[in-house]
Amino acid sequence: MEKSKPSVVSPAENSDAIDQEQLIKHLQETLSLLTEKNKSSTESGYPSQTLKKKIIDEQEVSLEALINYSNIYIDFTYENPTIYHVVQYFSKLLENAGFEYISETDEWSHIIRESKNNCFYTTRNKTSLCAFKVDPSWKAADGVSSITCHIDSLNAKLKPASVKDDVEGYVLLGVAPYGGTLDSVWFDRDLGIGGKIVYKDGDNVKSTLINSTPHPIARIPTLAPHFGAPAVGPFDKEDQAVPIIGFGFGDDEGREQITEDEKKSPLYGKHSIHLLRYIANLANINVSQIQQVDLDLFDVQKGSIGGLKDDFLFAPRLDDRLCSFAAITSFIESHKRGFSEGFNMVTLYDNEEVGSLTRQGAKGGLMETVVQRVSDSKYKGKSNFPASDDTSASSDIYHQIFANSLILSADVNHLFNPNFKEVYMKNHSPKPNVGVTLSLDPNAHMATDLIGVSVIEEIARMNNDKIQYFQIKNNSRSGGTIGPSISSQTGARTVDLGIAQLSMHSIRATTGSHDIGLAVKFFNGFYRYWRKVYSQYNSV
Repeated sequence: MEKSKPSVVSPAENSDAIDQEQLIKHLQETLSLLTEKNKSSTESGYPSQTLKKKIIDEQEVSLEALINYSNIYIDFTYENPTIYHVVQYFSKLLENAGFEYISETDEWSHIIRESKNNCFYTTRNKTSLCAFKVDPSWKAADGVSSITCHIDSLNAKLKPASVKDDVEGYVLLGVAPYGGTLDSVWFDRDLGIGGKIVYKDGDNVKSTLINSTPHPIARIPTLAPHFGAPAVGPFDKEDQAVPIIGFGFGDDEGREQITEDEKKSPLYGKHSIHLLRYIANLANINVSQIQQVDLDLFDVQKGSIGGLKDDFLFAPRLDDRLCSFAAITSFIESHKRGFSEGFNMVTLYDNEEVGSLTRQGAKGGLMETVVQRVSDSKYKGKSNFPASDDTSASSDIYHQIFANSLILSADVNHLFNPNFKEVYMKNHSPKPNVGVTLSLDPNAHMATDLIGVSVIEEIARMNNDKIQYFQIKNNSRSGGTIGPSISSQTGARTVDLGIAQLSMHSIRATTGSHDIGLAVKFFNGFYRYWRKVYSQYNSV
């Protein structure tokens, strides 16, 4: 009997494994914690300037609100383990906040010009996202305020052909490391499977998302220390970091009845029939319908608040879902409260962990494309735009916009680890539950410069935030992020900063339980004050 087909709505598609509405309600409840009960509104429906100041002050002292952001994050990352789920979730948040989806394949000018709320978002590959708000009064000389992050996280990718020979009855799964994974911190963890499936529905090609949470399908077992040197490592990622997915059923594939219908899938023979049946069941389709998959293995254990006094957040996939979650939350909050004016953006990229050189990565130009298209819709055809030379005029305005812009590259950086205090410099050792951390590097691994530091410090002062600083010691290797790429591609001043965490690139990591809320608060201040502060530095 043929199974019923899932209805697929893109891009804010609802997966069977996700209760999006519950998470969104949770987020709205947090917003209400930060809003005074007796609201006084202006004609625009936003709080008055006096009330805005009260909200900021309340946000600073409300530990309940700060920790609530972490609780929302725990639910968010548990229910949305892959980048496809994350983009779907953020798309839903934006749509519920009144943002209109526009596809890159559409012509934008008439959509933007005719819009009444001037709030939009677009996606690329369903793994990167750019949301933006453009006030009717905005002009190129005002520039753009943008927060950029990456939403890819370290995982293990299912190989194009994941079938491996059984080893004395153990059924193995062929996976490849995405970024720096499949090392010892990935051993002995409960690994689920999830991602995107492309399938045939009659003559139509569709896609859906799957998520096995809370069920783990795989584990990479360590070798007991009793075996001596072989248990110490380093371990070969091809042959000694292989997930086991079962025992005793691998050899029966030749004898088990595989239907002629199942053999119609292009993936038959490349993956275990048991795996194909498992993911088809999650997707509520038949094996024969599956055309292609992009699936990850990930830690299914849910995050938690911990420490004797709940000082910490323990969770998987902190890098860089932390800053991405804080940035999109702040972007929506700032819009709702009327803190942001002009042209404001948040852009979340894929593939930072592997160099960003993809169409959906930071070097793919999504943010720049959006700015160019918004600029053209604003200026082309107007009296101040010379029709005789559209290309050069458009280019001039485009470069003027970025010359007047300020971009934050928000990525996690390193929290002080008390067990290895010797690797940190004094006064460059971020602590939990204090505030966001500026990322500094004299060799241009980070984009932060002199003016950028000063501007951020002034915004933080105006918003009652504390700023921390991280720079690595001379005898250690610095990491990198998307800031230098964004800065060099646009010419805009870019500041690298983020939420500090312990155990970066581990399968599970730690940050402060207040730190997501503190980042949201700082980002709110950035959208509110950046233009006023940055204008003071025009001649510096």
